[in-house]
Amino acid sequence: MSGHGYEQVPKHTSHGTRSGDSDHMENPMKQGHARCLTVVAAFLAVLSLLFRPARSFAAPPASSPSFQEAFRQGERIYREGVLPSGKPLPATLKDGAAIPGTTYACVSCHLRSGLGSTDNGVVTPSINGAKLFKPFQAYSTPTNKAVPLPPSQVIEQTLKSHRSAQRRPVYTDATLAAAVRNGVDSAGRVLSDVMPRYILSDADMKSLIFYLRSLSSEYSPGVTDTTVHFATIVADDVGPGERNAMLAPLENFIRNKNQTNYRDPRQVGLMSRSAGYRSRIMADIEFMLRGIGIKKLALSRWVLKGPPGTWRDQLAEYYRKEPVFAILGGITTGEWQPVHQFCEENRIPCIFPITDYPVISPTDWYTLYLSKGYYLEGEGAARFLAAREELKGRPVIQVVRDTPEGRALSQGFLESWRDFEQKPPVTVTLKQGEALTGEFLQQEQARENPAAIILWDGPESLKALAAAADGKDRPAMVLASSTYLGSGLFSLDEKARGFTYLTYPYGMSRSPQDKVNTSPTMGVKKFNPEANAVATTRISQQSYILTLVLDTALWEMKGNYYRDNLLDAIGTIMDLDVPLYERLSFGPGQRYVSRECYIVRLSKSGLVKNSWGSGWTTR
Repeated sequence: MSGHGYEQVPKHTSHGTRSGDSDHMENPMKQGHARCLTVVAAFLAVLSLLFRPARSFAAPPASSPSFQEAFRQGERIYREGVLPSGKPLPATLKDGAAIPGTTYACVSCHLRSGLGSTDNGVVTPSINGAKLFKPFQAYSTPTNKAVPLPPSQVIEQTLKSHRSAQRRPVYTDATLAAAVRNGVDSAGRVLSDVMPRYILSDADMKSLIFYLRSLSSEYSPGVTDTTVHFATIVADDVGPGERNAMLAPLENFIRNKNQTNYRDPRQVGLMSRSAGYRSRIMADIEFMLRGIGIKKLALSRWVLKGPPGTWRDQLAEYYRKEPVFAILGGITTGEWQPVHQFCEENRIPCIFPITDYPVISPTDWYTLYLSKGYYLEGEGAARFLAAREELKGRPVIQVVRDTPEGRALSQGFLESWRDFEQKPPVTVTLKQGEALTGEFLQQEQARENPAAIILWDGPESLKALAAAADGKDRPAMVLASSTYLGSGLFSLDEKARGFTYLTYPYGMSRSPQDKVNTSPTMGVKKFNPEANAVATTRISQQSYILTLVLDTALWEMKGNYYRDNLLDAIGTIMDLDVPLYERLSFGPGQRYVSRECYIVRLSKSGLVKNSWGSGWTTR
């Protein structure tokens, strides 16, 4: 729903700035490293924050089954555009043209948190419980150009805009129903033309309004008057080097953030010179924006002991003693599934845990991964083979070591291979301890003449590859996982390098001589492809990426500490160019931000991109 005649963001927009508490201004601020703020618009944002209540409305009591059912029904209408009956939500445009409610569900523009978004000056306002059900004033500025005025005159000009501010009364159930059905707000103004008009029965409208009253109406658990509490998770099977590599950038970020959030105003003038600000005014605005609505951050360590089957009870006890707003990072050598499931059940965001075994789910919401881990490399191999015309119609043999690594690689390959409507591969499973021989690889090559032998095995398979290279029936092509082979891949026999291709899910745009332009907290001086996938520097870089994303997300949240708002904010971050992955792609509802994988070969100079194309296997 769009308010006060302002335009609404179309569904296909995926990288707009989120409106938050400045959701009714015609010229909202754009967040990013190249942020272009006007003086007047910036002070309007400050005033918007100042006039926001310190805390939001409390949600209705949630003790009865009727509450839970009404909430569930309203949530489905809002998020999916599906009625309690299971039928699609009927909707029309202003001119009466029918549109699918499942495509134009409320969440597509107002986002999961209900706090809205902006894109190219087009505003989708907040419709959460804290905003709809109380009066609101909307302020605007007559220009989108910078105004060269001293601060005192800027404030004076800003205050003048209040005299012509638009106001709307608090929504009631009746006026909100009119807005949803007829596109008229509580002041009688016609809403934007792109605001759909939804056809809802009285009972279904009641469920939707009930849900909106609860939506982002009270700060999420883990938020106090002064502090936002986070936790990070460390499994006891993680060595001290890897544990510290994950923790150091994260703890440094929390410490530095707390030191800079509450800067002495007398020091603001120094910011314009030391931090490269364009002017003293911009430094003053930057300080005001960062100093209002930002709480201190706290980070706890949750150490999980014993087998993963016991983790859920440990997590529940940690959370009972200390509710947290979100889980930041975390690391384990095994599967993340128990933590993932706990976070989904309790609606706790879990941002970028370091694991090679993420949960692969098209619907889960609360855990955001850097990549699909081993599964991604399996997908990469399938895309690579499916794209080669000369290989089509020939069989594929998949040799899988019966280990977590092998199973995850095989799952990624098989599910992606099936999507390409390819003939199922011949799969050979190797039990732990069972030897792979060069003779076996030669026999399979002679019998099947496969397009490729996919070898999901660890460094113990290198001897078999070397032996296979010496026979007359040497394989035409072998695909293997660089991550599973680890540092051992660099001992691959030179004779086998001609037919061995490797999946490599990290960036390669920088040579070993190129310096990485990152924070010293990463502990990385140079990028080295040979060590990148196996050293603790990889973990440091992954943790550092988390701090970059979290810093931007906290800014975008504008003091609205709702968990879904955190995930909405991350979904609207601009794509990041980072050495480890080259590019991280963000978007609403996207759970894996690196979805690309190189196919590489090993040469005397190290890993080189496959010469059959750009190297990226993308979907």
